[in-house]
Amino acid sequence: MNILDKIVLRKKIEIEERKRSISYNQLEKTLFFSQNSISLKDSINSKSLSIIAEHKRKSPSKSEINFSTPSNEIIKGYEDAGAAAISVLTDSYFFGGSNEDLNFAKKNSTIPILRKEFIIDEFQIIESKSIGADAVLLIASILNENEIINLSRLAKENNLDVLIEVHTLEELKKSLNENIDLIGVNNRNLKTFKVDLENSINICNQIPENFTKISESGLNSINDLRILIECGFDGFLIGEQFMREKDPGSKLKELINSY
Repeated sequence: MNILDKIVLRKKIEIEERKRSISYNQLEKTLFFSQNSISLKDSINSKSLSIIAEHKRKSPSKSEINFSTPSNEIIKGYEDAGAAAISVLTDSYFFGGSNEDLNFAKKNSTIPILRKEFIIDEFQIIESKSIGADAVLLIASILNENEIINLSRLAKENNLDVLIEVHTLEELKKSLNENIDLIGVNNRNLKTFKVDLENSINICNQIPENFTKISESGLNSINDLRILIECGFDGFLIGEQFMREKDPGSKLKELINSY
């Protein structure tokens, strides 16, 4: 069983536990559920260098990344540095995140908040809206075509932008539908966690122009970003490069200023 299989297996158990502790009706009565979302796609398309900066404490590939910097410093630092959006990991067991992290980010920022989670159930879409997400991540490698259609439709019905993450051309093909706003090409193979930047380059030209294109993972320098912008990418999701620093926001500002 690879890492991704283990994550999904545990996620199924977590979802059933969550369903027993809180109902759909309770989720829909939360403060954020009735509020308008901020468009992730519009924010990405409004900047010359668009970075989705990530709040991530640990990962299966790197173990502990940063548990010392307070969330308020991370969130404020990212927004002040010019992030187009903030991605928040909400998986606890493998990534050290929580729904409270996302809720805090929403309360303390004015830019879009992306929930980065392993979404496999409609309950998680409603939950995402209830905790303050403006957009959700769907991962093509853990969903079939019908699941992608149904989950993305439900997200749009609840005013959430949808970023779908692909790693292969086969995953891209099954992910193209009218409810998808952004397509992210993950340079990290989630089954092995190995990184290859060429993956974005190879897939970019196959993405239809009506989708906003995001390159994810393994982006370590401004030269990487320049190459990918030339290929046609509109934005980038970067986490570990920033979170390894005591002051993640200053690292983001340094990257943006060097462009």
